[in-house]
Amino acid sequence: MTLIEVLRRATGYLEQHGSGSARLDAELLLAHSLGLRRLDLYLQFERPLADAELAPYRDLIARRGKGEPVAYLVGRKEFMGLEFEVTRDVLVPNPDTELLVQRAVSWGRERGPGLRLADVGTGSGCIAVALAHFLPEAEVYAGDVSPRALEVATTNVARHGLESRVHVIESDLLERLPSELDGICANLPYLEGPAGLPAEVLAQPSQALFGGDRLVRRLLEEAPSRLKTEGVLFAEIDPALSSLLEVARSKFEHASLHKDLAGHDRVLEASTPWNPRR
Repeated sequence: MTLIEVLRRATGYLEQHGSGSARLDAELLLAHSLGLRRLDLYLQFERPLADAELAPYRDLIARRGKGEPVAYLVGRKEFMGLEFEVTRDVLVPNPDTELLVQRAVSWGRERGPGLRLADVGTGSGCIAVALAHFLPEAEVYAGDVSPRALEVATTNVARHGLESRVHVIESDLLERLPSELDGICANLPYLEGPAGLPAEVLAQPSQALFGGDRLVRRLLEEAPSRLKTEGVLFAEIDPALSSLLEVARSKFEHASLHKDLAGHDRVLEASTPWNPRR
């Protein structure tokens, strides 16, 4: 079969097995299997593929059909236009989280150089790396309780040449991160439970998925004493947890919610703690 015929068949298979991005998934997996760029596929549509080339691709398509995330199958994922190594020890970087980074970067550019920022629950390090990349004079502290996740984050920090400005630290929330921070970002486990979630979500580490509002509430309690007087906190939340806005308003002078592209409350922004540590 030619390359284009293989893509059509793989796309149809993935559509039948519930993929919402079947053609894209098929292309990404074929490019990975053949060691090509995705763009190169379009230049080789009529290329015949031998059985030896098809065997590993069939395996990847079968695994994707069972719900394994493409990022785990190829070992990488793009986030904020940057590429990150991804393993089964971390969440797959999600486009929804880009809203959090965009809000933080916009705020940071208004504040100016010399910022000290924290990424709490860093996972792959995608938030910390993106902050340092788009705020080139900021210093970022990336914390997580998972040693394996921190290994992935460390790899991604080095991949982007940011070792001098992104510090990876094993920490339970803010426990071992510095005080006098200008800003805190967090994408903590906030889902209530596995019911109704697709297979590709459930394939990700449960300790990074499930926590309800518990950890975000803890962070809202701890953050005021670790932030500067005009400091800010950005936290990704589940739309079902929008009641956290009232908790934030009891700890900060200003608090608001930002909607994602689907119109759901996704990012909690809280600034100027009521009782910051002087």
